[in-house]
Amino acid sequence: MRAVQIFEDIMQWFLDLGASVMLPIIFLVFGLILGVKFGKAFKAALTIGVGFIGLNLVIGLLTDNLGPAAEAMVESYGLSMQTIDVGWPAAAAIAYGTFLGSMAIIVGIVVNVLLLVTGMTKTLNVDIWNFWHIAFSGSIVYAVTGNFALGIFTMITHSMLIYYLGDISAKYVQKYYGLANMSFPHGLSVAGLVLALPLNWIFDRIPGLNKLNLSPESIQKRFGIFGDNTVLGFFIGVIIGLLAGYGVGDTLGLGVATGAVMLLLPRMVSLLMEGLSPISEAATEWVKKRFPGRELFIGMDSALAVGHSSVLAASLLLVPITLLLAVILPGNTTLPLGDLATIPFIICLMVPVFRGDIFRSVIGGGILLAAALYISSWATPFITETAKAANFDLEGNTSITVLSDGGAWTTILFGGLGDMAGWIGIGIVFLIVLVLIVYKNKVSDAKRGQES
Repeated sequence: MRAVQIFEDIMQWFLDLGASVMLPIIFLVFGLILGVKFGKAFKAALTIGVGFIGLNLVIGLLTDNLGPAAEAMVESYGLSMQTIDVGWPAAAAIAYGTFLGSMAIIVGIVVNVLLLVTGMTKTLNVDIWNFWHIAFSGSIVYAVTGNFALGIFTMITHSMLIYYLGDISAKYVQKYYGLANMSFPHGLSVAGLVLALPLNWIFDRIPGLNKLNLSPESIQKRFGIFGDNTVLGFFIGVIIGLLAGYGVGDTLGLGVATGAVMLLLPRMVSLLMEGLSPISEAATEWVKKRFPGRELFIGMDSALAVGHSSVLAASLLLVPITLLLAVILPGNTTLPLGDLATIPFIICLMVPVFRGDIFRSVIGGGILLAAALYISSWATPFITETAKAANFDLEGNTSITVLSDGGAWTTILFGGLGDMAGWIGIGIVFLIVLVLIVYKNKVSDAKRGQES
């Protein structure tokens, strides 16, 4: 027991560093291993940390302004659901708060190394903090089944699925967001990617919709200054303020704040990319020398994409839509509050599939969030039980839920199958994911190599 406690304390100390400290340390070590000179690697790593602090400050600005507006909407329209959405920070604390969850970082790293060594993934994941997504699914299965080993097996299976989808995300991340040699093995964001691919195929075949193009660029071209990112953010903020029943001053204040977010987030991402570039270039050269013909993607946090104008515009529009869905959907018990500011992370891999079209992104995001409301309602008792096991303060609530990861389809996939079929259910998912990984990295890539 003493060894277990020491392990938990070490992992908790590491997690408490936060992404803004953890990532610079990782990239400094990574850069030195790749042969980057210490001074250059240190400056790059420090710039990455500063960029993440900037990102968090701007996202905090969005959260601080959207949260009260959402609460005002709830009060204005008399919304009342049984269970409050406590948001992703609480979900991460719950996920890492159990002994099983504290093992997620080791599981995620080991699975990544094994897949890289065997050529089953191109993604080298340095986004260690976000292993909490697999800790969450593993903890849910443990809460459902009471089987610790099955919880670990769930984390292994979920991490394999994330690396598979992370590899698929690479072409969208690189082409649409211009992030060279990168992918997003982000447990929440890749869940949206899976829905966006078939939806976009359907949208392309609907007359009228397949001709519509509502990207920020086309809006600015047609409406001039009213399509500018900052101006667009201002007007969306004003609309949200009016829906919240704000007075003139508060409405204008919210508009300025959302306009500031639309302007500042991309600049923070640019700063972060300034730090990433020398490390990314060194990694590419290192792979070319030692593994000719093989690609390597650096797996990063999808926070790099949330500052894009299409992502932010669609996300802000989805805030009142999500609250409306919570009211009109029969059987929903989730009151979405804590994760409304997390919507950019939920849809950021849907947007590039929709080629930046805000209309498609809002429709697709609305469908995903409607499903998330139902899934998070279903998962409420398991999330509450996991929170109690992690000694999480429920603050007087009898139950809690999480719209983001609690509403992701992976939660009902692993939690539902774990509950109904135990080892057999999760084992089937493991085999399917393994087949998909082998096909993509061995069969499909080999065919492309022969064609070229």
